[in-house]
Amino acid sequence: MNDQRAKEMGKIIAKCWADDAFKQKLLADPVATLTAEGVAVPAGVTVKAVEDTAQTLNLVIPASPTELSDEQLDVVAGGGFCFATFPCR
Repeated sequence: MNDQRAKEMGKIIAKCWADDAFKQKLLADPVATLTAEGVAVPAGVTVKAVEDTAQTLNLVIPASPTELSDEQLDVVAGGGFCFATFPCR
């Protein structure tokens, strides 16, 4: 998520916390609510708004990058290591 999108979403979340009616609108129709708030939703994109509760924790798994470098693959596969006295690789 880029910085601008993070700021937009931060404002939306803050508004949800302050205004329960707004939160209910966002949960019921996220695309229309975001659009009304000036947040661009690209055509063909589905938006799902969900709420964490004391009994429910929603885990969002970001989309996979299209291509990982060899270094990134090594770290993900557990191939990276670091010692305080040696350079990390």
